[in-house]
Amino acid sequence: MANTPQAKKRARQAEKRRAHNASRRSMMRTAIKKVLKAVEAKDKTAAQEAYRQATSIIDRLARKGIVHPNAASRYKSRLNARVRAVATA
Repeated sequence: MANTPQAKKRARQAEKRRAHNASRRSMMRTAIKKVLKAVEAKDKTAAQEAYRQATSIIDRLARKGIVHPNAASRYKSRLNARVRAVATA
């Protein structure tokens, strides 16, 4: 437990930041699920549009340090492979 005023403030800030980052990660996961849902439905245009939006969100989170850049790249690569599979099928 934090004892000094500085430590108490840092604990408050950390909790606020944790909640904010959790919200952003949730937003990213929802965007990824939208892409996967469109891929499952074999809807090429919806999948491509959802992928475009998801890519934007993933890149933004990687830039802000919420998601590791390599993890962001991996997410995008795997989603793109699925979208391309639908587009060629």
